Amino acid sequence: MKKAVTFLLMGGYLCLSLALAAVFWRADAGWGAGAAVLIGSLGLAFGLHNMIARGMTIGDLRRELASLSDAHGLLADQLEDTQAALEAMADSLHRETDAKAQALTSEVRLLEDLVARLGDTLDDELAAVHARSNLLSPASAAAPDNQTTALLHAVREALAENRVDLYLQPVVSLPQRRTVYYESYTRLRDVTGRVMMPAEFLTVAEPGGLISTIDNLLLLRCVQVVRRLAKQDRKVGIFCNISLTSLGDESFFPQFLEFMSKNRDLAGAVIFELGQDSFDRRSALEQRNMGRLADLGFRFSIDKVQALDFNFADLARSEVKFIKVSADLLLTSLLDDQSRQAVPALKDLHYADYAALTRRYGVELVAEKVEHERQVVDVLDLDVAFAQGHLFGEPRAIRESVLSEPAPQPAPASNARTQEEAAAEMARPSAWRRAAL
Repeated sequence: MKKAVTFLLMGGYLCLSLALAAVFWRADAGWGAGAAVLIGSLGLAFGLHNMIARGMTIGDLRRELASLSDAHGLLADQLEDTQAALEAMADSLHRETDAKAQALTSEVRLLEDLVARLGDTLDDELAAVHARSNLLSPASAAAPDNQTTALLHAVREALAENRVDLYLQPVVSLPQRRTVYYESYTRLRDVTGRVMMPAEFLTVAEPGGLISTIDNLLLLRCVQVVRRLAKQDRKVGIFCNISLTSLGDESFFPQFLEFMSKNRDLAGAVIFELGQDSFDRRSALEQRNMGRLADLGFRFSIDKVQALDFNFADLARSEVKFIKVSADLLLTSLLDDQSRQAVPALKDLHYADYAALTRRYGVELVAEKVEHERQVVDVLDLDVAFAQGHLFGEPRAIRESVLSEPAPQPAPASNARTQEEAAAEMARPSAWRRAAL
């Protein structure tokens, strides 16, 4: 397009020069004057054209240089912003690395202390077993003491070789049956891989004072699992047992509190659980330590409920947010008129209003040990929001691979599932894995 305009202008210059030459020739100036006018006009036209074209070129160059200068300034500003962002990211990564290193150091130190205390307790228990065997006749004491000694050795080896598995049982919301929490349990494995159930190892753990130490190991394992679930954006929580011995242990609890303070971002996912009898027997020290955990944002739950006659004001002060009641006890206490009259707090209360009463104090009811679909119907009549039991899933060992699975999706409320469908879903191999944490 630019070349075509140039050729047209040249043609115009030539026509104008010829016209001027023709005027001089017609004025009897002669051929010489006409030719001079022609050449002079062409030279003048092309000279003016070149001057104007160079001026325009210089103007374009100046504008381009100004644009380049502005772009350079913007690029320099962006480079400065990028450099500042990289420096801030480096500082953040450095601080995060330091925080993780401190948390890991605290966790390792706490685990070392627990394992050392566990070894000392086991040594004392073994010594006590041998002492009892010396006092009794060999015929009457040999078999039981040998069995107890072997079981204590099996427990010690399982803990020393990290043959401790974390089992999780789902706690579902009603009526959707969507998994929102997990209940955690501890299982030990002997050298042959056989799983030692609590009824087996508790027979030596309780007399030997090992329950608190095993519970403490379970607490740390729960924190590890929740931390990994949080990295996968799994919006679930874990109920983790805590004993009065742990809350009142002046040597262990400060370390544990420091460890939890470095993991306080998980406060919404870890719920500490203790029995109703333990909650009622708390000393001033244990209540104060519960308050220190509550100050970090952690919540509490009460299980092993024997009676529904709670002091709800005390529960609210202690940051208790969940009460787990077996389905049989819940249905018997609320639906049976005679049982309800026996509890002072339930005399003048309609059975369907008990859940609303607990929510008034910020406490949610969880119906546990739900085994039959009929119990689910009755529990829904009581307006209970959560349930737990073999009907929704048995305790399963968790593996590393389950942490990378997508979070469970809520089922539509309109699609009621049968017992067989729910059992098939909970029994899928990919739904539960055991973790070697």
